[in-house]
Amino acid sequence: MVTAPSKKVQQAGPYAPFYAHSAEGLNESAWQPLSAHLIDVAALAAQFGNAFGGGALADCTGLLHDLGKYTSEFQARLKGSPERVDHSTWGARIALERYPTLGYLLAYAIAGHHAGLANGQGEGRRSSLQERLATDLPELHPQWQSELPVPAVLPMPSFIKPHPARGMFQMAFLVRMLFSCLVDADFLDTEAFYNGVEGRPTLRPELGTGPTLADLKAALDLHLTGFRADKPVNQIRAEILQHVRAQAELKPGLFSLTVPTGGGKTLASLAFALDHAIRHGLQRVIFVIPFTSIVEQNAAVFRQALGPWGETAVLEHHSAFSDDPRDSKEAREKVRLAMENWDSPIVVTTAVQFFESLFADRPSKCRKLHNIANSVVILDEAQTMPLKVLRPCVAALDELARNYRSSVVLCTATQPALTAPDAARGLEGFEGGLENVRELAPDPSRLFQQLKRVTVRHVGALDDSDLLSQLREREQVLCIVNNRRHARALYQGMSDLSGVYHLTTLMCAAHRSQVLSTAREALNQRQPCRLVSTALIEAGVDVAFPTVYRAEAGLDSIAQAAGRCNREGRWAAEDSEVRIFANANADWKAPPELRQFADVTREVLRNHQGDPLDPVAIERYFKQLYWQKGDEALDALNLLGLLKRAKIDSLPMDTLAEQFKMIDSVQMPVIIPFDDEARNAIRDLQFADGVQGISRRLQRYLVQVPRHGFEALRKAGAIEAVRPKEWGDQFMVLANESLYDRHVGLSWDEPSFINVQALGW
Repeated sequence: MVTAPSKKVQQAGPYAPFYAHSAEGLNESAWQPLSAHLIDVAALAAQFGNAFGGGALADCTGLLHDLGKYTSEFQARLKGSPERVDHSTWGARIALERYPTLGYLLAYAIAGHHAGLANGQGEGRRSSLQERLATDLPELHPQWQSELPVPAVLPMPSFIKPHPARGMFQMAFLVRMLFSCLVDADFLDTEAFYNGVEGRPTLRPELGTGPTLADLKAALDLHLTGFRADKPVNQIRAEILQHVRAQAELKPGLFSLTVPTGGGKTLASLAFALDHAIRHGLQRVIFVIPFTSIVEQNAAVFRQALGPWGETAVLEHHSAFSDDPRDSKEAREKVRLAMENWDSPIVVTTAVQFFESLFADRPSKCRKLHNIANSVVILDEAQTMPLKVLRPCVAALDELARNYRSSVVLCTATQPALTAPDAARGLEGFEGGLENVRELAPDPSRLFQQLKRVTVRHVGALDDSDLLSQLREREQVLCIVNNRRHARALYQGMSDLSGVYHLTTLMCAAHRSQVLSTAREALNQRQPCRLVSTALIEAGVDVAFPTVYRAEAGLDSIAQAAGRCNREGRWAAEDSEVRIFANANADWKAPPELRQFADVTREVLRNHQGDPLDPVAIERYFKQLYWQKGDEALDALNLLGLLKRAKIDSLPMDTLAEQFKMIDSVQMPVIIPFDDEARNAIRDLQFADGVQGISRRLQRYLVQVPRHGFEALRKAGAIEAVRPKEWGDQFMVLANESLYDRHVGLSWDEPSFINVQALGW
């Protein structure tokens, strides 16, 4: 165990005022007293921590976090001294002196509340906690002891139910939760002080204001009365909704919602979440969506369903604009207000944002975490969690349900095999998986038969010529491929026909919405509609084609593709086909992980005689994909192993955050001036003091580009930063609009562009 050096404390002297924050141009009497700041932050942090049982720990963390401001050196800095002063480490030292065991939980959070969570020992991107504790610090004035009600003893956190294999994982999780309570309270109190002295109105609603969950439930109930069970599929949806809502009385914990595509999962899950949260005193509902492309779509559905409360109650949080640590401190500070702390009753976010936050180390990424506790988390399309981080993700979901009063719902048409083995009941399972997962849907096997609307078959290998020939001879058809360049080539191969459309993530969301709206109208009017898309269309997009072609992929992806075929039961199942094909063109190879999924699908289907999408085939697919993999495949960087080797004084907080990545490639947002609304938002950004509202307006106009493509665009002068001195690279706008095509989107990856000299730039 690391021991703190003996402290240097000044002898008690005459009373002197100590301040937390100065106010430029105002007398010291207008500055924020240090004791007031610490006590207020502690009270707010305790309120946050009470959501999961950690109020006492969070309170003490708040009291000690700025203890180093009780020094003459820091007070001199407030008065203009240029000398930098470490004001965080003293609180960590005192925490360890007073609470030798629990003190480490506080010390990590206190020492990192500005720079971020550090490793307990060893190398990292920042100095370790051990190194911080050993540094020389200014003398601490003893006045803090009379001004702050720091307890002499802290009780052990009784709310933690130990997991036999995850002791240090649980401790690292608790550190992040306490860190979240502290940094959010610190941000809010500091923000409120400066808003007051500068006469700025607060941009945040006061805690406890706004619609309650009961208000939202009443609005949803009213919306649902407009549904009519006027055809068989709607009768099944009504039955599902009624059954799922009846399960809201169940004790909080882990649930699954296994409903075939088209069964009404989206609103059924919202109804269950509101009923369940109200019944058990949970504070909010968080929807975790796999793809940025449908966050906005689902948020729009919820806003419509919640009527007058929709706009104020639903928060979207993408990963699009974030505080890049490589930006200047000033640039990061300017965008801080745009980083949400998830204090809305309904949050819709991405899986990347959700899981990477649960393993994060920076204040801006972690401040939202305490608001996940005591909430209902709906994990939409749960099967899309990447294999390489599957075990850490499952451990995090288990911890939320086990110790942080959260109910987690795995919501999907193709339930992944994430349950733990149960020897008592003779059930196989996923080692380290989830226990006591309760199904909310009424008999998923029966629902599969009732909602069966398509026939699935493999049509062998097709080259582009054969594939195009088959697509061209059908007036209404959807083709889904694994490669953006392939989608573009197929689109161009049919562009001479009427009613040909194209979807890709190289098109901004506003553009994709426009294309989908036009395609839906063509389908409804029985007009030609041939749509070529990447897999983005599979994630909940409401379209219905009589025929779907799907390049080989995972069985779960094929099931999602089937959800875009005959969605409303317009045609007989035998007349509605999903045709799986192998690519005969070597140019269009899928990424390695997708090829792995396709290989497992082929093996399962070779040995399965029934419907390729029945629950038995899906279960076999996930068993083979998960259970036959070792830890190396499902925890590629051995993050859980790293924690198993750690002790309380050597938690690898910095290393975990650096290594846990949901996606390998860093994506950079480029703003597309697609229409007048986008141009107006870009113009407003030129003169805005804050970016919170503008960031949300611009999310519909982003294209995410890999870093090498982003740098090529920058080097060519094709993108330009808006007010780089203030915002850094946060807002990069496409200046060369000729690179954005109204049919295929952004063309940064064209060879003629990458060779920028060939463009004459």
